[in-house]
Amino acid sequence: MSSASAVAYQGEPGSNSAAVSAVMFPGVPTLPCATFEDVLQAVHEGEARVALIPIENSSAGRVADVHQLLASSGLRMFAEYFHPIHFDLLGPPGARVEDVKVVRSHVQALGQCRRITREHGWTARVAEDTAGAAREVAELGDPAHAAFAPPAAAELYGLQVLAPQVEDEHHNTTRFLALARADETPRPERAEGVPYVTSLLFRTRNIPAALYKALGAFASNGVNLTKIESYQLGGSFYASQFYVDVAGHPEDPGFVRALEELTFFSAELRELGVYPAHTFREELHRPVEEEPPSSRPSGD
Repeated sequence: MSSASAVAYQGEPGSNSAAVSAVMFPGVPTLPCATFEDVLQAVHEGEARVALIPIENSSAGRVADVHQLLASSGLRMFAEYFHPIHFDLLGPPGARVEDVKVVRSHVQALGQCRRITREHGWTARVAEDTAGAAREVAELGDPAHAAFAPPAAAELYGLQVLAPQVEDEHHNTTRFLALARADETPRPERAEGVPYVTSLLFRTRNIPAALYKALGAFASNGVNLTKIESYQLGGSFYASQFYVDVAGHPEDPGFVRALEELTFFSAELRELGVYPAHTFREELHRPVEEEPPSSRPSGD
């Protein structure tokens, strides 16, 4: 398979992005990149066909700057994946937890492992990615330096697991998006019984209550928003864009009406992608079972 068919991701082999690539696109070559910008550029320049980007984490929130990059990338989203995130504390062979003084990882991973870092009083050092942090620790060979990294990185870089699953929340999950060139990812035809997600970008007109009315377009037509993010444009405090994920396909009757209203109140409206909802969303919206009534007498 040619490199042009590869999946580009930010990080090094052994990272969570590498693991997600293997699940979403098994057997497809990968192209590790230094930055998210490099990932997107690799697709534009034909070095890869797919860009795989982590967009948000259940513990640490959205990945910094990613929404702005996606909005300006010119690529279309065509798939999503929710990946459980677990970090092990890795050190060189023979090291012990009590030897550690400095812990290295990606800034997102450091934010997801705050509790153990505070408990031990370790100094946190930011690395470009989690697997890269493991590689740095292996190269140093110093028991005072450890890394928060995915379990696969231990064997890959010859490190020892000093403590498993050290993330603050064990239900820790990261959402990934797969993107490709717009001419290769047309909007999928609406199929009955298939849950979809539509990602939109819009900027409201400069009129009173424009955002209220724009969001009301979804409410009045029974269309559910699963996510809304805002960020500033061009360093200005006045111009904002809004990124929304909508539960549904743009050809759903209610969605069609909502888009008509949204267009009226928007200075800009763009569809960033339409894709099948990942099965993880079913678990998110599954009703919590009520506890059985207590057998204790009511006292009546």
